[in-house]
Amino acid sequence: MRIVVAEDLYLLRDGMVRLIEAYGHQVVATATTGPETVDALLKWRPDVSVVDVRMPPTQSDEGLRAALTARREVPGLPILILSQHVEQLYARELLADGSGGIGYFLKESVFEADQFIDALERVAAGGTAMDPAVIGKLLSSGSSNRRLEGLTEREHSVLGLMAEGLSNQAIGRRLYLSESAISKYTTSMFGKLGITDDGNRRVLAVLTYLNQT
Repeated sequence: MRIVVAEDLYLLRDGMVRLIEAYGHQVVATATTGPETVDALLKWRPDVSVVDVRMPPTQSDEGLRAALTARREVPGLPILILSQHVEQLYARELLADGSGGIGYFLKESVFEADQFIDALERVAAGGTAMDPAVIGKLLSSGSSNRRLEGLTEREHSVLGLMAEGLSNQAIGRRLYLSESAISKYTTSMFGKLGITDDGNRRVLAVLTYLNQT
């Protein structure tokens, strides 16, 4: 994969570059400020990028705003946000376009290299990779969604794990259910949510789950 890394802290940026290249991927550019991030994303249009939220010049939300700007220019441009904070307003806006290819992890939640690379690959493939802590933060500020209210408790559990980016097989292991049972739950869930797009149902279901506004 061709990857852009946008992170202003040298040690973390260098560590991510080395890790990504150790897994056989190519870092085509790095960025240390919001404007540099926009330029790199639009110039290289990478397979996926890693973007920090708080970057110079103001150390507020430049990274997220850069991601939003780039995805307006290139819809569906895959981006994994890696941050110490959950910026709820911009995170919701980033998810709202419905095109997938989005991840959001807190730095403290990434414990191993395989987890980080797996998240990058899922986002590059057009899926989602969400930190459970980020999901909790977003949901705590949202109001109820009538379509979600029709789901059973088990279907809510399946959808929450799907939002983390887990496959049916992985969800089954987490819930101690067979893969076929998870498939039945997801089919029922898609029907209740009114999602008929066979090619992108998982992404649309996750976005419905997260965008309870």
